Amino acid sequence: MSAALIDELYSAFARKDAAAMGACYAADATFSDPVFRGLRGAQVPAMWRMLCERGADLVVTHGDVHAEGAAGSARWDATYTFAQTGRHVHNQIRARFTFNGGKIASHVDEFSLWRWTRMALGARGLLLGWSPPVQTKVREQAMRGLELYMKRHRL
Repeated sequence: MSAALIDELYSAFARKDAAAMGACYAADATFSDPVFRGLRGAQVPAMWRMLCERGADLVVTHGDVHAEGAAGSARWDATYTFAQTGRHVHNQIRARFTFNGGKIASHVDEFSLWRWTRMALGARGLLLGWSPPVQTKVREQAMRGLELYMKRHRL
């Protein structure tokens, strides 16, 4: 069942069906990746909703799904145009999950933030994307965007 839940999550993402994605998570689920760190509860489905709405040319594929007991993993790719720069991004992500009560309790995505900044920011990302100040700025802008999105949509 847990492998089917992972498949449903990414199939819904590929369809940009944020409601179906949100239904995969427990109400108190946690999410973390190199950009969005430490999301909890309502922030998790709100992030996916925001990404689905903003991803005009977003293409999501997934595979290598494994689940056993209360843990699982998958690999997934996202290709899209980063709106702030108009640059093409192909992000390759490894995901780890824990499950509770038939829902995702925790979700951790791992990818190279420096690789992402090189694609999304171009020369600035290539030269400075490895640096803590640039990575911190990326994280702060992403969290500010999520907070504004949640406020605007009353989430």
